[in-house]
Amino acid sequence: MLVDWKRGPHLLTYRQVERTFTLVVGVLAKEHPDGTPSPLLQEVIDALLEASIEGPFKEASTSLAVDWTDVESFSGRRTKPSGHYADPEAAWGHRKGGGPGEKDELFFGYYLSLATMVADEGGTSVPELVRRMNLVGCDHDPVPPMVGVLTQMAHRGIPLGDVVADSGYAHRVPAHFALPLRAARASLVMDLHPSDRGTQGTHAGAVLHHGNLYCPMTPVALFGQAPLQRGASQEEAAAHDQRADELARYKLGRISGDDHDGYHRVACPALLGKVRCPLREPSMMLDLTRPEVTTLPEDPAPCCTQRTITVPASVNQKTAQRHDYPSAAWRRSYARRSAAERANARIKDPATIDVARGGARSWGSCR
Repeated sequence: MLVDWKRGPHLLTYRQVERTFTLVVGVLAKEHPDGTPSPLLQEVIDALLEASIEGPFKEASTSLAVDWTDVESFSGRRTKPSGHYADPEAAWGHRKGGGPGEKDELFFGYYLSLATMVADEGGTSVPELVRRMNLVGCDHDPVPPMVGVLTQMAHRGIPLGDVVADSGYAHRVPAHFALPLRAARASLVMDLHPSDRGTQGTHAGAVLHHGNLYCPMTPVALFGQAPLQRGASQEEAAAHDQRADELARYKLGRISGDDHDGYHRVACPALLGKVRCPLREPSMMLDLTRPEVTTLPEDPAPCCTQRTITVPASVNQKTAQRHDYPSAAWRRSYARRSAAERANARIKDPATIDVARGGARSWGSCR
């Protein structure tokens, strides 16, 4: 079945079969293979995947976990006498060994990106169905094409909720990942690359850290926390989360949404009742359980003197996300990304789909 985006699912007609055959022939006959699907081919793939999602599940969740994996070409890149080779769309790529004793290696083929349905936060569980995919040769960055596929979903009226991704996506320049997805109203939940973690400068005196803005008088010892390690004990997890909660008290809080240019406004944590600060006299009436700023700056920054400050879209554009990184709330939300890894594993499972390059044995007499 194919899908007409306006009229819904229907059976293929002879004309549609003929058009699909012409499309495939046209793709295979590219004069200049470039390792990417044509817009029309990608549209057909999107339609086939959307048609595979049963009606009740189309609106069961708006959240997607995304990831890419390596797929070897059917060709071993053996050059023919003509100087060409069997699969001109493929290219050499690099993959990391994921299993015990496996080493990083080169392979000849493609990067396959999958967007797998996951439950919305607070929602019921949903089948981990692949809703979108994109295949590009290894001489292409797989992230921008997949982001284009996801934003097309929003343009066709399919809302994007959380997009859960690892640091391989988050580390891309904002124009290739974060900005277009935010413009499509998606909410990002992502692991930060080590080079994007920690303090990344200031804005109006506020400290930019892990995608948020913090009071300049935040205790330095609270900064720089890494994600909780696997296998951590309950005591280690409790201490980790307590430190994250303490840091959250010093975070400047949003008091407006983004305008059409991506600007929003934030306020001092003392004005929001999270900390006590002599520069904000009313805050000194707060309960003594609140942390208190004891060392005041000689020349207070605008974030300490103004009631609010304006934050442009360029601030934290690469690292801002739904939850404070790496808090317990972030950890629970990010755990949904394992669905993408399971989808990648299924397509390589010899007992199920197995898209790995194989061989054929021919039987008969030899002369």
